[in-house]
Amino acid sequence: MAKTMNKLPETDSITALAEFWQTHDVTDFEDARVEVTEPVFQRAEPLSVILPAADLAALRARARQEHTPETALVSRWIHERLDAG
Repeated sequence: MAKTMNKLPETDSITALAEFWQTHDVTDFEDARVEVTEPVFQRAEPLSVILPAADLAALRARARQEHTPETALVSRWIHERLDAG
């Protein structure tokens, strides 16, 4: 059975990529491969922050209100502040 040759998917969807690679083989795309010399993924580093009890309670309440983990909320706030300059 001949394989249908497609171009590589241009998506960040893990599901779409998994479905694609279930029916394709990396050797079918030898011409599209490139060597990557720098890191592809950046490892996050933990940071501890000491907050007064009232601030921590307010953070937890806001996180519950937004249905998001506390760490994700703090990370978003930091990114927003850094992006604002």
